[in-house]
Amino acid sequence: MTESFAPPAVKPTTRSTGDLAKVAVSGWLGTAMEFMDFQLYSLAAAIVFNKIFFPDVSPVIGLIAAMATYGVGYVARLVGAIYFGRMGDRIGRKKVLFITIALMGASTTLIGVLPTYAMIGIWAPILLVALRLIQGFGAGAEIAGATVMLTEYASARRRGLISSLVCLGTNSGTLGASALWAVLVAALPQDQLLSWGWRIPFLASFVLMIFAIWIRRSLKESPVFEERADVVNGVALSKQDIMSKQDVVREAKDSKKATSTIEAALHQRKGKAFLIALGLRFGQAGNSGLVQTFLVGYLATVLLVDKTVGTTAIVYGSLLGFVTIPLIGLLGDRFGRRPLYLVLSALSALFAIPMMLMVTSGNPAVITTGMVIGLNLGVLSLFSMESVTMAEFFGARTRFTQLALAKEIGGILATAIGPLLAATLTAVTGQWWPLAAMLIGYSLITLVSAAVGPEVRGRDMVLLEDAV
Repeated sequence: MTESFAPPAVKPTTRSTGDLAKVAVSGWLGTAMEFMDFQLYSLAAAIVFNKIFFPDVSPVIGLIAAMATYGVGYVARLVGAIYFGRMGDRIGRKKVLFITIALMGASTTLIGVLPTYAMIGIWAPILLVALRLIQGFGAGAEIAGATVMLTEYASARRRGLISSLVCLGTNSGTLGASALWAVLVAALPQDQLLSWGWRIPFLASFVLMIFAIWIRRSLKESPVFEERADVVNGVALSKQDIMSKQDVVREAKDSKKATSTIEAALHQRKGKAFLIALGLRFGQAGNSGLVQTFLVGYLATVLLVDKTVGTTAIVYGSLLGFVTIPLIGLLGDRFGRRPLYLVLSALSALFAIPMMLMVTSGNPAVITTGMVIGLNLGVLSLFSMESVTMAEFFGARTRFTQLALAKEIGGILATAIGPLLAATLTAVTGQWWPLAAMLIGYSLITLVSAAVGPEVRGRDMVLLEDAV
């Protein structure tokens, strides 16, 4: 008969309100830095990098090359999600979050001191791509790690509200980066912007990095990680260790509860929870790619509306998001994740056609109103629900890895394919209805995923197995 195994019994871990506050600020700062870094880079790629790092090619080719360096970061994000996700599930959340913030901050700061093509030739764009890869590598697990840490710290009653702070970081980072570039473009003549002004936003991120690192050094490990039945001496036992029972502690081998908990996680068929989470992420990310990225360009280039209308609408929508995101978190705690997901995704689908009618009206006020509602309803509200729901879907043994992969794969597929497909369909048809159809399709993907998924509000986060 096979001998059962269980690690030593672990006493429930307690954390103070101060510990939770540090984690909340840390998660907000890290996510703000992630989105600020990527927004800084995307704006720089569109405004100055083609002239600074690719001056020997035509302006069009230079812009394509600059945007390509932006794109490689998303490939690195996926690699980072896999690498750091596994590390976080193995050795703890705190250590990984310290590494990711350092990688992101250091690479972004170093971009600000890079020599240009005029100084070192081809090595300038090569170094730019290398730093972009490092930046993406760290960012691939940052938002997932911050989400996991916050949801594992928060009480079941306020888990949705607390985890929504991660989403607020996205607004903070995007607005901060956009404001920095707006000031620079308005204040500096073109020659000064190209010679030294473009470096300021990247160097300024150093201050944010130091503050975030200082906070994360004093964080305590996730109480859920420390209470996990498969964690011994701060390290999760591998499946091979558990099955072979070698080099493990046996003092509590008669603990049937711990043994059954581990066996449930080891023998659970994986995949269903991940696919549902991927569907939830795909809908939110798809709406984001269309509303926050494609529609801004569509207004200026196809509808010939003043280019400031779209960007102003996104700014207003992001500001309103500081109210929308925590409100949705509170409602999710009150009524449950699944009912709120069903309502929000259904309303997003129903609003798609009215929003496009408003966007194509030609009236700046009407356009702005439509985009602000669309952003908060179909993007930010779903983002607020996504963070806590996806974390509750997954068991503690693989939560970090699965959450990071679901976010990155869903985001890459939706944001890479969506705008390209939208551009193709609108070019072929010359109509706006394909955009409405895509928005409806994305929202229905989320609706179906929520419908087939379980209600996970208040789920015990220490459980090692997935919710489904």
